[in-house]
Amino acid sequence: MLLSLDCSIFLILEMRDKLWQCLKLKAIKGISFEVNKGEVIALIGANGAGKTTTLHTITGLLSPKKGSVMFERKDITKIPAHKIVSMGMAHVPEGRRVFADLSVYENLKLGAYTRKDKENLNKDLESIYERFPRLAERKNQSAGTLSGGEQQMLAMGRALMSKPSIILMDEPSMGLSPILVNEIFDIIESISKSGTTVLLVEQNAKKALSIADRAYVLETGKIVTSGKASELLEDDSIKKAYLGE
Repeated sequence: MLLSLDCSIFLILEMRDKLWQCLKLKAIKGISFEVNKGEVIALIGANGAGKTTTLHTITGLLSPKKGSVMFERKDITKIPAHKIVSMGMAHVPEGRRVFADLSVYENLKLGAYTRKDKENLNKDLESIYERFPRLAERKNQSAGTLSGGEQQMLAMGRALMSKPSIILMDEPSMGLSPILVNEIFDIIESISKSGTTVLLVEQNAKKALSIADRAYVLETGKIVTSGKASELLEDDSIKKAYLGE
């Protein structure tokens, strides 16, 4: 087992209505799941189900109220996010989050900031350019001038520059045209086939299940269904709720 999560997390929200108040919201409730080496695992669910919160908990951006996150048999629950990256975990955040004023090349180099084997960076850059030819064509261009699909490719390439054993992707198809969505999912499949484990959060449940080995379905902070992705694709309740059938 490469990764396991068993925890609950509370978010503290501040509200202003004449006086400052605090509202404690239980965002994920006793979620427990595992990811095995080499798998593509999909987390699907509606907006607000807790998918992004789950990824942020795994990557150290949020701290669970209770429970633990295990990665390669190590408890990483209290480890800062930047140190988790150096352990072999990469995160492609929702909305791409590229550095708009930096070039494509500079964004990719930043992805390797935790690496100690700096002598291999040029070789790995060439590998990224082979996987994403459009990034090679635009390597000196500011990231903020790229299209949405190109920015998504850059975010994925930047994550791969850290040489992760697992990559977490949050809504990689968001805001993209159907043609680009297909291209992005082809790239995710190729990343998996090259040996990198993938944990995928995606509202496009049909596409996610079509490439995943297994999947977990989240509703209001709880896992309500799990199983082989191929079987969930044929499940009538999943079809009705998430596949528009």
